[in-house]
Amino acid sequence: MRLFSDTTLWLTILLLGVGTFLIRFSFLAVAGGRSLPKWVLRLLRYVPMSVLPALVAPLVVWPQATGGTLDLPRLAAAVTALAVGALSRNVLVAIGAGLAVLYALLALGV
Repeated sequence: MRLFSDTTLWLTILLLGVGTFLIRFSFLAVAGGRSLPKWVLRLLRYVPMSVLPALVAPLVVWPQATGGTLDLPRLAAAVTALAVGALSRNVLVAIGAGLAVLYALLALGV
């Protein structure tokens, strides 16, 4: 059973793409030729650092693999990645440590 026709689906995808482009372009068009205030530049420095946790947090708290219930391996991997990242200041090392803990605990059947 299909909810949408092919035309409706592709039209929705096209309109969402155009909408996303216009949202991003509007910021560049407004601020393109001007320098931004210092407080805006200071806040924009934190955007890249907030994207990865925003993408990962739902996968830790409501993982699809467990039917949406929190489990120890994913929580331990997230805490390990957070601690290693805070200590090493290296994103790749933190991701690697989190992966190692996750796969080790899953292999042990915890």
